[in-house]
Amino acid sequence: MEKKKPSRQQVYTLLVQIGRKDGDGLPDGATGAALMIYASGIDEAEAVRETVAILKQADTAPLDVTGYGTLEEREAEGHEIGDEERALMQRALEENAVIVAQMTPFFDGEVPVFH
Repeated sequence: MEKKKPSRQQVYTLLVQIGRKDGDGLPDGATGAALMIYASGIDEAEAVRETVAILKQADTAPLDVTGYGTLEEREAEGHEIGDEERALMQRALEENAVIVAQMTPFFDGEVPVFH
C-alpha cells in the first residue's frame, strides 16, 4: 500500500476588512465589516490569495488582510485559543478550506477594536 505524502498545508488566522459592494449580504446601514477567517495554505501568502479570491467570488470587496500566523505561532505569542476555534482550524485543514469564523459589521465609519 502506498503511503500518502504528509501535507504541507497549514491553517492561518486572518483578519479581513471588507468594504461595501452590491449583493455583499452585509446589514443595512453597514459601511463594511471585519471577518475572522481560518484559511489553509502552504504558506500565509497562499492562504491570503485563496481567501481574497473566494471573498471576491462571494461578492464582497476585500480591502485589507492582516495575518496572525498558524496555531503554533499564535500559541508562541501567548494567544488563548479555545476548543471551538481549534475545531474550526482543524476543519479548515481537513477540508483545505477558507472558513469565516466571525463577521463584525462596521456602522457609520466606526472601526471595531479586536483583542
